Amino acid sequence: MDKVFQALSSSVRRQILAYLSSASMTAGEIADRFDISKPSLSKHLAILENAGLVSKEKQGQYVHYALVPDNLTNTLAGFVMEVCPVGRPLKKESREKAARDQMDAPLKADSEG
Repeated sequence: MDKVFQALSSSVRRQILAYLSSASMTAGEIADRFDISKPSLSKHLAILENAGLVSKEKQGQYVHYALVPDNLTNTLAGFVMEVCPVGRPLKKESREKAARDQMDAPLKADSEG
């Protein structure tokens, strides 16, 4: 539980969780949303992963990060983000990205097949 509280103590990490609320993202996509160094972002992602809030999966040459779906902390954080004036726009952006990814999936499958 201490690892979860440590992970949630940073506003950057809470924002990362909001960005990942509806869609997975690569480290580069996450980094584009922050004005921090890549090593610093990697450290934030490692802390979130170590706390069991985020998982990573290698897909081709990219590593995709996503929320761990069955985590009570993520469920509660998602609820709080809906009422938070900072988190609400980030969650909206995440939902829009998920919709775009879903629309692009058939096109990507056609080009690979």
